[in-house]
Amino acid sequence: MNTKLTQLKRAAILLTGISAAAIPATARADWTITNLGTLGGAYSYAYGINDSGQVAGASQAAGGLQHAFITGANGAGMTDLGTLGGTQSAAAGINNSGQVAGYAYTAGNVATHAFITGTNGAGMTDLGTLGGTWSNVTGINNSGQVVGRSLLAGNSVQHAFITGANGAGMTDLGTFGGTQSAAAGINNSGQVVGYSDTAGNAAQHAFITGANGAGMADLGTLGGAYSYATGINNSGLVVGWSNTAGNAASHAFITGTNGAGMTDLGTLGGTTSFAYGINDSGQVVGWSYTAGNAAAHSFLYSNGAMTDLDLLVPVVAAGWAGLIAKDINNSGQIVGYGVLNGASRAFLLQDVAPPVASAVPEPESWAMLLAGLGLLGFTAKRRKQSA
Repeated sequence: MNTKLTQLKRAAILLTGISAAAIPATARADWTITNLGTLGGAYSYAYGINDSGQVAGASQAAGGLQHAFITGANGAGMTDLGTLGGTQSAAAGINNSGQVAGYAYTAGNVATHAFITGTNGAGMTDLGTLGGTWSNVTGINNSGQVVGRSLLAGNSVQHAFITGANGAGMTDLGTFGGTQSAAAGINNSGQVVGYSDTAGNAAQHAFITGANGAGMADLGTLGGAYSYATGINNSGLVVGWSNTAGNAASHAFITGTNGAGMTDLGTLGGTTSFAYGINDSGQVVGWSYTAGNAAAHSFLYSNGAMTDLDLLVPVVAAGWAGLIAKDINNSGQIVGYGVLNGASRAFLLQDVAPPVASAVPEPESWAMLLAGLGLLGFTAKRRKQSA
């Protein structure tokens, strides 16, 4: 009985191996790229996207001035968010409620201040500064906590800041002992990432904080003197770029949970790459030089592989070039900007047919299965004769 059971187990294992080898793992994915248009002017840039596909960025308006914008779900339409009383504005991030954060000129264009809007881009509130005349926003989370950088009193030094929920208050995050710092991203726990001058201003290193901006930990580098963190997901995985050993090049990186470790993402064949956005699945977007530094192309880093987004068939067919991918949401929708018909235009790029496992073996696969069954029958017969 035990001998027969062992033979059955071996048969099952062999059949499983044959089946797995015979069935293709994935089917080819399809992509679409959408031109998000403009506010009436010549150019537009997309910088952030939420999980509904609402996009925020900046566009030239009909009068020639640049204004912040928000779109509807999946990039539909483009609404002008106005300014803080001055002539220009730009949006840098958007949360899942459609609150937009960015910067705008104040009345008379005497200063540039960070702003936050209400739900779906309603209204625009001045967030003030850390004492100087200028502040800028780089990120916002789902509580409406905003991060960025601001000049201190005297207007000679800038520091990273974080606000409370819905943009309330502005707290200086300090530095690593050097003069300046800047925040670039925030997750829903209020962990902030960015960069800071080290002691004596010897270098600039990427940092991560604890919840709600508490503390500032040095993320190190990829062997060189400088590193910069640009994005963080809700597991605390951080992306950005760093000098490699000898400061010979800058490469995109990703860390482990809560900023642990730093892994080089490589390039698309050139010497340099930069990462900007990351979603909760750990998919990363940015750009890289291609072989011989011939061109700068956007990439998607997913499951350990880097895909050249500029070479996707729909992208090439539509006439896009020089894509700069800036953000990715939890549905895998990517936004940024590129050149289309000679002008800079915001885009939304998405995989519309995710890979699907094949359920039915091809004819060649059936042949392999039958061969496997024949082999099992022959083996069983030999064993019976020997017995």
